[in-house]
Amino acid sequence: MRTLQAIAGVAILFIVMLDAFETVVLPRRATRRIRLARIFYRMTWKPWRAIGRTLRKPKTRESFFAYYGPSSLLMLISVWAVGLIAGFAFLLLASGPPASTFPGNFNFLSALYMSGTNFFTLGLDDVIPRAGWSRFLSVAEAGVGFGFLAALIGYLPVIYQAFSRREVAVVLLDARAGSPPTAAELLRRHAYPQGMDSLKELFHDWERSAADILESHISYPVLPYYRSQHDNESWLAALTAILDSCALMIASVDGACTKQAQLTFAMTRHTVVDLAQIFKSKPQAPKKDRLPAADLRRIRETLIQSGLKISAGPAEDKKLNELRLMYEPYVYALSEFLAISLPPWIHAEAIADNWRTSAWGRISGGLRDSPTSPFDDHD
Repeated sequence: MRTLQAIAGVAILFIVMLDAFETVVLPRRATRRIRLARIFYRMTWKPWRAIGRTLRKPKTRESFFAYYGPSSLLMLISVWAVGLIAGFAFLLLASGPPASTFPGNFNFLSALYMSGTNFFTLGLDDVIPRAGWSRFLSVAEAGVGFGFLAALIGYLPVIYQAFSRREVAVVLLDARAGSPPTAAELLRRHAYPQGMDSLKELFHDWERSAADILESHISYPVLPYYRSQHDNESWLAALTAILDSCALMIASVDGACTKQAQLTFAMTRHTVVDLAQIFKSKPQAPKKDRLPAADLRRIRETLIQSGLKISAGPAEDKKLNELRLMYEPYVYALSEFLAISLPPWIHAEAIADNWRTSAWGRISGGLRDSPTSPFDDHD
């Protein structure tokens, strides 16, 4: 019996400590199919998402989803702590009563209580280890508890630093591509003298941002669940808008930043594909075409009126469709899994940017243009 208890304790400790190491310490993706953290997120996110989708108001729904990321992190830490306490409890139970004078029967609940006092280093005197193995296990568990706390103290700042870097890149798209960001607005707002140079720099910055998102979101799988500050912005919407813009540049726009668009497209596509693989989200075609022929014509007309040189024809349409097939099934799969809305290619109507709005209303007067084009005078 004691042998089975010892085996159970060692197995639990191994599973929990390996999972915590892979999640907190290991700076790369863990490829094992069966992981405690993966099972935890699968079991908690699906019901949370199902409840959230029943909420009708978008702001209420996004606020509900926003609580999941931080809450799940605290819940996962609690699961690890409970697992470690339970594992040491089995070992303490297998080692026998901590002293010959222990009052009553030393059962699993007693061992669990003793393990908890050791893990949190409470120093209570009602259970004092006097046997050899009990002393060793008590000291070892106290050390594990301190190490666990130290790892978490270092883990949380890293999480929020990565989240902050991601959100800075997302927010910077507000005045450049609209809220939510769209390919049509991003390209149109750069249709001015030296605008292509600025767009090239933007694509270069997003090549690095996409790489940073890939590295941080694979290393710390809780990050994709963290929502952006605004309801109409998200890291997935930003990546999708960048992919849309790069695809349109490569297929239809003649300019100096086409090569950079290709590099950014490759890195951003790599990011969404790998993240879809992490979440086991099988690529699937969107239920509704994100770019109908009428919208594509309207985008091209808008860009031509803005002064961009646009190539349009069957060859360009074919090239654009080929590029879309390379990433749209993956961003749509991520959108469905994470319950994050994808941005359109072009807004159906004028939308005010987030920087132009506040709790007291929108900016009015002083700006001659529509809400989606606040700065069109580039003379």
